[in-house]
Amino acid sequence: MAGRPRAGGRGRRHRAPGRPGAPATSPAADPATTPTEPRSAALTETAGQGRSGAAFSPHSVRTDFPILHRTVNGHPLAWLDNGATTQKPRQVIEALAGYYSYGNSNIHRGAHTMAREATEAYEASRAAVAGFLNAPGARDIVFARGTTEAINLVAQSWGRANLGPGDDILVPVLEHHSNIVPWQFVARQTRARVVPVPLLPDGRIDQDAYADLLSMRTRLVVLSHVSNVLGTVQPVREMAALAHRYGARVLVDGAQAVAHLPVDVTDMDADFYAFSGHKVFAPTGIGALYVKPEVMAGLAPWQGGGNMIESVSFDGTTFAPAPHHLEAGTGHIAGAIGLLAALEWLTSLDREGIVAHEEKLTAHAQQALATVPGLELLGSAPERVSVLTFTLADHSPAEVADWLDRDGIAVRSGHHCAQPTLAHYGVRSAARASLALYNTMEEVDRLTASLHALTGQKTEGPGPVSGR
Repeated sequence: MAGRPRAGGRGRRHRAPGRPGAPATSPAADPATTPTEPRSAALTETAGQGRSGAAFSPHSVRTDFPILHRTVNGHPLAWLDNGATTQKPRQVIEALAGYYSYGNSNIHRGAHTMAREATEAYEASRAAVAGFLNAPGARDIVFARGTTEAINLVAQSWGRANLGPGDDILVPVLEHHSNIVPWQFVARQTRARVVPVPLLPDGRIDQDAYADLLSMRTRLVVLSHVSNVLGTVQPVREMAALAHRYGARVLVDGAQAVAHLPVDVTDMDADFYAFSGHKVFAPTGIGALYVKPEVMAGLAPWQGGGNMIESVSFDGTTFAPAPHHLEAGTGHIAGAIGLLAALEWLTSLDREGIVAHEEKLTAHAQQALATVPGLELLGSAPERVSVLTFTLADHSPAEVADWLDRDGIAVRSGHHCAQPTLAHYGVRSAARASLALYNTMEEVDRLTASLHALTGQKTEGPGPVSGR
């Protein structure tokens, strides 16, 4: 992962001035400034318990993950499906249990103690997301169910208001389906065009083609910070700067980036940045969308209901201030608290040490997999994270995944919700091993040994040979 984007995004945390004992009221009071100190100990006492200042060790951090100590089919679990979802540390599990055991309440409207505590924890999570992304403030963060819902929110709120006949939406070929299909929907609604941006053979976006496709008709550029199939890290800062010259907005899908790279939305100058909590050690069903302040000011509600209003009558409705006007109904409160715990846990670790470990792990995996007869890795971009998608001659991806599962090794097979990317390489399906900070060299060796056994070859090197 040489040449990664500069770190950034870790320098400041967003904490509003506290008003201890103040009641949690309606969104009209702007809960984005609800006090985040003190927070209920029952809800957040495990968050942030990390190893700040200690050198990173994958073996040490694995002790935080109960699931990594189970067996599958008689073998220790090797979880190499992190691109689909990451496992959860005990700090997140305990934060969820603490909320449901001692603090379960709805937020923003109750005047009682538990409503206030839940509101404080929920808004502390929003502030933590802002700090994690280096956003200007908590008001720039919208909670969503995940990256997919966040992108659909932008498509329906911003897209329907700002796109029209003849407008272009540039979408690179390597995008996840969740960053293609919503734009097809809104393009049909507005008579705009979805324009694919081609790839180079190594899996990078063709920057010359991108520059040629940009024009005064371009209203929006969408791109993945990191490809979920190829692991390619895209030059989002440079691409955003070029798009902005034409007056286009830029949406970045950060789902695959946040667990691997420091993210600085201010430095990259993204107009929108979306990610899913479950890709960064938090629960499923919670994610976040950053919206640049000047863009947020023009976004209309995309769903109606409770929580997003200021007042309602049959003569008309007024809406809560940003970002709450974009969050209809009761949110995933426990998920937000779990996300808070996950971000505090992750940022307590040695992030530079994590990057160095994952770079070594990826290099080792590339070298090891190259010894497997008939195995072909997709993509060879120099800037990439630890995503290794491959085909194996004479064996279908489903067969590969099933074989590895018998050895307790979890990988993904299929089209990975990125069919245009696979089509670029002339395949319809592939196997994917995606690594995270808690994976080890030994697990990579087990993967390699099992694949050698599948191909009927003897394994050379340190990896154990499959027992079959």
